[in-house]
Amino acid sequence: MYSVMWSEHCSYKSSKKHLAVFGETTTEAMRAHLLVGMGQNAGVVDIGDGWAVTFKVESHNHPSYVEPYQGAATGVGGIVRDIMAMGARPVAVMDQLAFGAVDHPDTARVVHGVVGGIGGYGNCLGLANIGGQTVFDPCYQGNPLVNALCLGVLRHDDIHLANAEGVGNLIVLFGARTGGDGIGGASILASETFDDTRASKRPSVQVGDPFMEKVLIECCLELFAAGALAALQDLGAAGISCATSELASNGGSGMHVDLEKVLLRDPTLTAGEILMSESQERMMAVVTPDKLATFEAITTRWDVEATVIGEVTGDGRLTIDHHGERIVDVDPRSVAHDGPVYDRPHTRPHWLDALQANTTAALPRPDDADLADTLLALLASPNLCSTAWITDQYDRFVQGNTAMAQPDDAGVVRVDETTGLGVALATDANARYAQLDPFAGAQLALAEAYRNVACVGARPMAVTDCLNLGNPEQPDLMWQLVQVVAGLAAGCAALEVPVTGGNVSLYNTTGDTAIHPTPVVGVLGVLDDVADVVGSGWTRPGRAVYLLGTTRPELDGSAWAQVAHDHLGGRPPAVDLAAERALAQVLVAAARDHLAEATHDLSAGGLGVGLAEACLRHGTGVSVDLAALCARDGLTAFEALFSESSARALVAVARHDEQVLVDLCTARHVPVVRLGETTETCERGAGEAAADVPADHVHEPALEVQGLFTLPLSTARAAHDATLPRIFG
Repeated sequence: MYSVMWSEHCSYKSSKKHLAVFGETTTEAMRAHLLVGMGQNAGVVDIGDGWAVTFKVESHNHPSYVEPYQGAATGVGGIVRDIMAMGARPVAVMDQLAFGAVDHPDTARVVHGVVGGIGGYGNCLGLANIGGQTVFDPCYQGNPLVNALCLGVLRHDDIHLANAEGVGNLIVLFGARTGGDGIGGASILASETFDDTRASKRPSVQVGDPFMEKVLIECCLELFAAGALAALQDLGAAGISCATSELASNGGSGMHVDLEKVLLRDPTLTAGEILMSESQERMMAVVTPDKLATFEAITTRWDVEATVIGEVTGDGRLTIDHHGERIVDVDPRSVAHDGPVYDRPHTRPHWLDALQANTTAALPRPDDADLADTLLALLASPNLCSTAWITDQYDRFVQGNTAMAQPDDAGVVRVDETTGLGVALATDANARYAQLDPFAGAQLALAEAYRNVACVGARPMAVTDCLNLGNPEQPDLMWQLVQVVAGLAAGCAALEVPVTGGNVSLYNTTGDTAIHPTPVVGVLGVLDDVADVVGSGWTRPGRAVYLLGTTRPELDGSAWAQVAHDHLGGRPPAVDLAAERALAQVLVAAARDHLAEATHDLSAGGLGVGLAEACLRHGTGVSVDLAALCARDGLTAFEALFSESSARALVAVARHDEQVLVDLCTARHVPVVRLGETTETCERGAGEAAADVPADHVHEPALEVQGLFTLPLSTARAAHDATLPRIFG
């Protein structure tokens, strides 16, 4: 029990000391909308009208390399059960994926397995997959990242905490039977580096059954509604070892368990294997004796096996017997919460100065005549191309409450059918930035997710994070962790969005090769009415297009540097969190006042890719003139198109609303420049989008940069859509 509970994955022994800064920097104002913060299965946020949402992101990285399908599937299943345990109905999922080089012979194995596992499990549960991100980089070759997020909905009165309280209350294990799959799985796999000499450190990966989990969801919701649950805890990493010790520790009580009462799929399992098994689709409940009959009637009706395995005691000890033999007698807090806390050495890497000095300044820039080809190359690159080959394998609209999903800037889910109240979610990470500067890289990930939520019109409210890094036993990699945590904490304080919970995944190292630090940040925002949501693409011609924010010549760590020169060096774009807040206020107001007809954030690939994506979303062209932008910000056309400065967004408005938008920006000191207008659409005659375009004036839609190039959207789409199907079949 101590071996699995004190593992890195379960105890956070290398990161706990530094994660405390999140609590230290969270002000009372930031806690105003928090109903449950860090320390429980997931955070809970008040979104108004008696409604709350709970959300969290966690990793299942190492299991997804060993057995991609089941590793990814059970990653989804595990995070869904965390949300269930809070008393919520899970309604949507997202995933943040990172794979090795697209041309490596092993990448296809991992990609097909992971995507199949996410789609297979999530689709069977009937959960809408509303967003995420997929990147490819050689640094992830031996350590792919599979970070799964789940969103749940509940009323304020439905919140439940995982605390075992009340002497004499019963401990009930229900759901799937305990088997030999996943013994020590995630808890051990995620606490070691992959090394060819350590095959014994590769225990079996858990095997998921989404149909069992779907039944378990409905069963739990009925148990909550009937008042049959005093507390609920999912069984994930470390299995029964975790569930018993955490419930008892959280409740400040004791617990006794008779382990032979656990229902088994494999009767040959030893006591230690039963304690460590990470078999999926299992929950542990605390039930008052007078509610046991109600509990059993509901589980029987759902055909869910349940058995009483113990009770809450008042002695402050966790005791476990196996066929009459006392095999565990411990203070539960010593197992669950008072594990070792390491103060590992951390030193700024000796190689970082040289990396930051190796800027893009000396790299050859394309001539004006080559800018269109440069843009096409970016649109076709694995990290910027269409991910429809992946996302089309997921159901984005099941349950009927999805108001927006990929490829728009954020996923949006309706919570209340009567009022239209809903939430938006976006997850982002840029490991290239974080490799150059982990403090700034974490803040840029936060800023991008915050901006994406604001782009659809939602007020950013809360954060969850999954911090993926290398071996903390190496001082330079431990330094990256310290910097990422400090940067994210400072960023959340500046933006006044609290961290509600998350995950740290360390030891993402194979041999001497560590992943780039990859802080995945998820931001949740609130929409008073999802009918006001703003999409990321032009919907009709004749709309004015504005660029909000300041563009600087920032190309270090950019997509252009990667695609054109396979280069990583220099410093990432400057972070300006005050500018991000002001921009978000403008975007939210523009959506609320029905000014913005389309909004698209600018990030990887810069203005050029942002314009192209906005055009491709609905097949509507645009004509822009960069002269005013270049003159104002002192840029070349190349820099204007491909710089990745933060705190920027594109907004399309009707002509009669242009001055209102400009005044809105001026009042909040957000720089604004008119770029041009939307033009032809390929949807002419198919509805409102082209109603004001005479039939004899329609040409093939294109992205035109005046004086430089005209790129037909058919050409751009062919480049954008073909990459992943060509590579993965």
